[in-house]
Amino acid sequence: MAEPLLALREYAKLAPWNIRDLAVIAGGILDASGVTPINAAAQSRPSDRTIRFYVTRHLMSAPDGRGTAATYGYRHLLQLLAIKLRQMEGVTLTSIEKELTESPGDVLEKRVASALGSVPMPGELSVDMLSEPRGRAARVFSQRSRASSPDVPPSHNPTVPDGAWFRIGISDGLEVSVRSDHPAARSPAVRERVARAVARALVESAEEAAR
Repeated sequence: MAEPLLALREYAKLAPWNIRDLAVIAGGILDASGVTPINAAAQSRPSDRTIRFYVTRHLMSAPDGRGTAATYGYRHLLQLLAIKLRQMEGVTLTSIEKELTESPGDVLEKRVASALGSVPMPGELSVDMLSEPRGRAARVFSQRSRASSPDVPPSHNPTVPDGAWFRIGISDGLEVSVRSDHPAARSPAVRERVARAVARALVESAEEAAR
């Protein structure tokens, strides 16, 4: 991996993103960093709902545009990473809001890079197949995917008949069905990541409902 600050700045070249891509990229960076949270509430990766909540709380800047046309830039990525990293350390949202308000962009960038310790370059980032990024960010990840498996189309699973469906267990009494030609059904490892992602989303929904 490259020096954390330099690697982090490579993501600025991919901006702007939609809310979905921002959540996926931030989650991938946090996963790759190996930072272990001491606060159980901070174990879940950021989601669309999480980002909207942070914007409403003024922890993150408002996006450019509104609704489905809203876009997020490098500053939003730094803010999101900073919030999750400080939450992992057990810091309250009220304290985080004050810290972010008092931190200029260059200071925030250096703090995030230092806290992460190691930052993967965009082409090295592993993202959840359930939430594959699109647009400018997607080109980097798709290049990585093609390089690692040049002869196999992303949605093709040669060991399963066309039209077959996988039943992925999430918890007792809950499962999701995925058709074999969907990227989420590419391999047992990917299907396991789908199960974990859905389980995380349920936990996040329950946490937000309890707020």
